[in-house]
Amino acid sequence: QVQLVESGGGLVQAGGSLRLSCAASGTIDNIEVMGWYRQAPGKQRELVAAITTVSTSYAAAVRGRFTISIDRAEKTAALQMNNLKPEDTAVYYCQIVVLKRGVYWGQGTQVTVSS
Repeated sequence: QVQLVESGGGLVQAGGSLRLSCAASGTIDNIEVMGWYRQAPGKQRELVAAITTVSTSYAAAVRGRFTISIDRAEKTAALQMNNLKPEDTAVYYCQIVVLKRGVYWGQGTQVTVSS
């Protein structure tokens, strides 16, 4: 079984920064992808950023403001969010794709950006 625990969410003013962390535990032999998604009220869950062994991708809305990183040895991922905007308000979810095991999600962490 694989478990993900997110932390670092909170309330911040527009223009501020937050750093989200995701810690994975369980049987994880090979991480294919770690990513961050978000879901705002009344909207579908959307990809924010993802990282593989060969590439990093970002949603257009966050490119240049957010940075994803991964520590494969520690099985952790982080999302540094700078210059936050009210439209970044959402529940942020960590996702991990483990080779030959499947896709797993964290429980989510709330990020609220006030104007």
